[in-house]
Amino acid sequence: MNKLVLLRHGESQWNLENRFTGWKDVELSKNGILEAKSSGKIIKEKNILIDKIYSSELKRANDTAMIAMKEAGYDHLFNEGKLIMIKNTAVNERNY
Repeated sequence: MNKLVLLRHGESQWNLENRFTGWKDVELSKNGILEAKSSGKIIKEKNILIDKIYSSELKRANDTAMIAMKEAGYDHLFNEGKLIMIKNTAVNERNY
């Protein structure tokens, strides 16, 4: 049976400042990086199989996916150090 795993991006710098981001492309905060690593550890511990990644075009979402998959040990999802993922603006969050 196929499963859909949804992972929200880690805390961004603007989340930390309690600012709305919308489509503004802001970086993950230090805590956001730790959250992404923690997500990867959980994926690994729970033996959750991932074979495709879909993401918004926003850096915080892409970085979260990359960090989590590295932490989970999913080397097969990388090519020349870059995470292979399907990016689409339709997955971007609302713009404020």
